[in-house]
Amino acid sequence: MLLAVIAACEIGFWVLLAAGLVTRYLLRLPKAGLVLLAGVPLVDVVMLVASVLDIHRGAEPSFKHSLAAIFIGVSVGFGHQTLKWADQWAAHFMGGAPRPVKPPKKGPERARRERAGWFRHLLAYVVGVGIMIGLGLLSGRGYDAVLAPAGTWTLVLAIDAIVSFSYSFDRTTPTPREKEPV
Repeated sequence: MLLAVIAACEIGFWVLLAAGLVTRYLLRLPKAGLVLLAGVPLVDVVMLVASVLDIHRGAEPSFKHSLAAIFIGVSVGFGHQTLKWADQWAAHFMGGAPRPVKPPKKGPERARRERAGWFRHLLAYVVGVGIMIGLGLLSGRGYDAVLAPAGTWTLVLAIDAIVSFSYSFDRTTPTPREKEPV
């Protein structure tokens, strides 16, 4: 049952996002579009409540609970950025706005963007693992099973840190052409 809720929430995220952007730009109803976009985070609330209820009803903590925690963590860490990115492109394609500026490929601005991305990843990790631990404690059966994916996620976070912060040591500057819009 929880896997169906997770799948429905993931589909609901993209449906609400698309509906909000279409309403905002194609139908030219910006306030209604904003209401739909504001509903996107509620999908995570539904997933969290479903996970807590599943554990509360006696379910054994498992990978499905970890999956829900990962989705929620990633949504908290990267959700705002994803909405902003989608809104900029929708404004361009459906609303006639200028094309979004292409991110720099090198230089201090690239290094700053990479570090900011890693900090978003860290936030996603902390929220996700925190939820995993909370679900394990709530179950009363421990959190070994629900924390199993955290080891792999820790490794991915460490690799991401090395890659992201390595851009801080690149002293090249972008050429004027690289600063132009896409």
